Amino acid sequence: MTIAETSRKYKVTADTLRYYERIGLIPPVPRTKGGIRDYDEESCRWIELMKCLRSAGVQIEALIEYAALYRQGEGTMERRKDILVEQRAQLLDRMGEIQNSLDRLNCKIEKYEKILGRKDGPGL
Repeated sequence: MTIAETSRKYKVTADTLRYYERIGLIPPVPRTKGGIRDYDEESCRWIELMKCLRSAGVQIEALIEYAALYRQGEGTMERRKDILVEQRAQLLDRMGEIQNSLDRLNCKIEKYEKILGRKDGPGL
């Protein structure tokens, strides 16, 4: 698959795909004899993983370390797992913060709905 096709499929820019490859988030993409990137199944799996983890807020540095460890082989499995566990804990913390914010907003909305339904009294 060309970079343009891959870009469309995963809804990321071609520049982002090149950047991911340059900094090691995805392994080097196979190339045609003419030097054009030819994204294969493995490349696409890496793009999907990195896109998923980035959308979850995982920091680039952690992803770079994870990808580098993967390339080093099976001896790094424990550390790779540790990275994912650490990132999951951070994500769960953020989810808790978001839930608290959502609860507060819902409470404020309910107050406004009660006030507006009564049409009396000021609200904050």
